[in-house]
Amino acid sequence: MTDERDTILVIDDEDHIRMVVEYNLKLEGFDVYSAENGSVGLEIARQEVPDVVLLDWMMPEMDGLEVLTELKHDKRTAHIPVLMLTAKGMDADIDRALELGADDYITKPFDPRSLGQTIREKLQECIKSEAGQKGL
Repeated sequence: MTDERDTILVIDDEDHIRMVVEYNLKLEGFDVYSAENGSVGLEIARQEVPDVVLLDWMMPEMDGLEVLTELKHDKRTAHIPVLMLTAKGMDADIDRALELGADDYITKPFDPRSLGQTIREKLQECIKSEAGQKGL
């Protein structure tokens, strides 16, 4: 993470969700990429290496857990915090996503205005974690 604007990749097959999230995150000062399915999102993540990925679970072609697994097993993207943004809110679903490497879990419906704050908090946690690993 640099002094540049933080970049967010939103992967969700629902157009209206992507548009609302993208709009609100841009208002918060983030640069935003978006993808309409998991395979496109995975390609963007590997090319752009965003600071955070917001990832829906239920999508055609490649679901969110498959994308999450691919991201966490690729050395180029393994460090990126992934926040699941999904309607699947059962404890077993949350546990499964966290076990696969999700860094946080946000259930739909959600407050799009508070999403930016949640992302900033996650970025701060990552900075502190990296500093701790480096012994700073």
